[in-house]
Amino acid sequence: MNRYPLWKYITIAVVVLLGALYSVPNLFGEQAAVQVSSGKATVKIEPALLAQVQSIVAAASVGDTSAEYAANDQGGTIKVRVKDTDAQLKVKDALNAALNPDKANESYIVALNLLPATPKWLQFFGAKPMYLGLDLRGGVHFLMQVDMKGAVDKRMKALVGDIRATLRKENLRHGGVSLSGNTLEVKVRSDIKAKVANVLKDNISEVAFSEVVDGDSIKLVGTLTQESVKAIQDNAVKQNISTLNKRVNELGVAEPIIQQQGADRIVVQLPGVQDVAKAKDIIGRTATLEVRMVDESVIRGTETSSSVPLGSELFISGKSGPVILYKDVVVSGDSIVGAAASFDQNQQPAVSLDLTSTGGNIMSQTTRDKVGKSMAVVLFEKNKGEVLTVATIQSELSSKFQITGMGSPQAANDLALLMRAGSLAAPMDIIEERTIGPSLGADNIAKGFNSTLWGFAAIAVFMMAYYLLFGVFSVIALAINMMLLIALLSILQATLTLPGIAAIALALGMAIDANVLINERVREELRNGAKPQDAINTGFERAWATILDSNVTTLIAGLALLAFGSGPIRGFAVVHCLGILTSMFSAVLVARGLVNLWYGSQKKLESVSIGQIWKGGAVALPTVSPAADLDPAFEQKA
Repeated sequence: MNRYPLWKYITIAVVVLLGALYSVPNLFGEQAAVQVSSGKATVKIEPALLAQVQSIVAAASVGDTSAEYAANDQGGTIKVRVKDTDAQLKVKDALNAALNPDKANESYIVALNLLPATPKWLQFFGAKPMYLGLDLRGGVHFLMQVDMKGAVDKRMKALVGDIRATLRKENLRHGGVSLSGNTLEVKVRSDIKAKVANVLKDNISEVAFSEVVDGDSIKLVGTLTQESVKAIQDNAVKQNISTLNKRVNELGVAEPIIQQQGADRIVVQLPGVQDVAKAKDIIGRTATLEVRMVDESVIRGTETSSSVPLGSELFISGKSGPVILYKDVVVSGDSIVGAAASFDQNQQPAVSLDLTSTGGNIMSQTTRDKVGKSMAVVLFEKNKGEVLTVATIQSELSSKFQITGMGSPQAANDLALLMRAGSLAAPMDIIEERTIGPSLGADNIAKGFNSTLWGFAAIAVFMMAYYLLFGVFSVIALAINMMLLIALLSILQATLTLPGIAAIALALGMAIDANVLINERVREELRNGAKPQDAINTGFERAWATILDSNVTTLIAGLALLAFGSGPIRGFAVVHCLGILTSMFSAVLVARGLVNLWYGSQKKLESVSIGQIWKGGAVALPTVSPAADLDPAFEQKA
């Protein structure tokens, strides 16, 4: 009756052991470290740099250190673990001086970081500590305003070129396409206005055109539809968020929070980052791409020794530098719709480019009579240009063409990634900035830990005093519940914040409430005269329905918070929902498993240690005679 089959005990034991394994990393804390990442789009961190970093650190004489290389989409990072913050600062200064001799043109970002101090044997099982949020770890908080008008204006300017290209393609003459404020104006003859209007309606669907008579001419005046404006603004925010995600990787932030707030704002939280100036520099960095023709009046290989012709510019940095390019820009990064690694007709690595219709027309006109000439792609960051590639024009290019001769698929992937790394879709301004120091975060952790610890201690004392041995079982189940909750948060790599700690404290109360229901049910059965074994079995079974109902309704509320909440509310909801699941497992399965182990094998069980069982008796009620009801003096006597 009160015996679990062996497989249930094994299941409980395995879950508890796994919970212990994956919750233990949170006890080891973090270790000071220095991270080296790429400071330029054209600089890639290779494993070969690790040896150089190790030699620089060894020369700094800061005691025990270890360095490791980690690959990522941007090429990788190198992280150096040190023993304390003093050594951390020395290593940072040494690496900065050695890797960035030119302070005006830094190729590497050397940033302070914190890494988990989890032992290697735990890392082998994939055990990692929870991420800590901004309020617990300290760091930087930015609230950024996206310039929606700038995004719409940028699109309107692009539409001017698209309209011209569309009408040219259809051989429709016009009197000019211009942009006036928020409207597009197309001057046309009266005899072809209907045909022009139909062509624009079919090809420029995001603009609504209307006819306006202007003296002897007719103008088609177009404005962006509300749906198009909203789509442009939404895309601008999404693209900016994507770009910011790539940039903050250079700071080595473990779990950055970059999310939209409202229609035109972006929240950026960088836990563990204390260098606000460096963070603002990286987040606000702009990158633009330009395609230029090579000035072939200067012999290749003599660029640094020759004089630069008027109207041209010398570029030294980059994979194909030095090279002298004309200052005139053929097309910019705004015209590049897509760039992807591919293969040419000979199955050799290449990069396929897709331009806008306007960019394609310009490219076609430029390259038509320049077959055999060289053309370069230049990436500008911080007003400094780096040549990504110099290629020979094999034929007239259009809106879709390839850059061949890449040598390897990796080189093609790298170039495609760089050509997609353009500027932000819309300008942004930082309208709110907050810095939370690590000492404040440590204080928040201490207060949250102490409140949870004292709450657990108070509950444990009450349960053991009131329910005796059953109270001990409940406390053990509660401790396992806490361990499983922390293990789940660690496995999911969830970010723990102050609201999350509040949710853990709430989970304590909810978990013990289930045990109180079970213990009181068992008491009720004993009070009604049931045998101890029957009382245990019936008490757990009848309490289960109540526990399930109450937890399911609370889980629904938690899922609603998770679905519709944001920021701290979602952090609370995640811990809250996980706490409900772990409490149902620990309060019912673990608690009953302990009871079954202790009492299940006793066939002639006479009593259980569950505290005082109050049994109600018959209560004698006073009787009143009918005569007393008729006696007016009775009330006075009473």
